[in-house]
Amino acid sequence: MTDTGTHPPMRTHAALDVLLRRLIDTPPDFLDPPRRGREGQLQVAAVVNDVLALYGVGLSATLQASLSGQLAAVSANQLSLAAVLAWLLADEGWQGLDFPREHLLTLFADALPALAAEATVNRYLHDPDRREELVRTAIARLDLLPAGETAAQAADRLASVSSVERRRLLEASRAAEARARAIREALARKAAEESADKWTRE
Repeated sequence: MTDTGTHPPMRTHAALDVLLRRLIDTPPDFLDPPRRGREGQLQVAAVVNDVLALYGVGLSATLQASLSGQLAAVSANQLSLAAVLAWLLADEGWQGLDFPREHLLTLFADALPALAAEATVNRYLHDPDRREELVRTAIARLDLLPAGETAAQAADRLASVSSVERRRLLEASRAAEARARAIREALARKAAEESADKWTRE
C-alpha cells in the first residue's frame, strides 16, 4: 500500500565531532587582532566574504558594515568570533550538506552577536561547553542536525549547553515575574479603592 501521508522533510546531519575538532585546530591567524579603524590586522569582512562565496552567498551591506570594524557597537570579540565561525564553515564537510544558503547570513547577523555577548572567543575555543555551543548553534541555525541525533535530542543538548538560551530563559522568567508583580499590585490597589469606597458609603 502506498503511503500518501505527509511527512516532514528529512534534515541533513552534520558531523559534530569533526567540527569540534576543527575549532580546536583553529589557526592562530584567525585570532589576530581584528581590523577596527586604524588598529588591528585581520580583515574580518574579507575573511567571511571569502568563505560565504564558497556557498554562492555574498555579504549584505549591513553585514559588510558590521564585520568591517567600522561600527563602534561591534566589539573586537564579536569580530574575532566571526573569523573563527568563518574558519568553522570553511570545512569541506559543510559544502556537501543540503541547507538554505541564506541562513549563513542570519547566522552571522543574529546568532553571532548573541554568542559574542556571552563569552570571549577564547572560551569558545578552549571551554568544551562553549565550543559545543558554538558548533551546535551553527548546525541548528543552518537547519541541520548533528549526526546520530534526532531533532528533539539536538534541541535538548543545545539548550543544556547554551549560555544564550539560559540568558533568554532568565530574562523571560524576570519578565513574567514583573508582569505577575504588576498584576498583584493592581489587584491590591483595586481592593484598597473598593474598601475605601465602601467605607465612604457607610
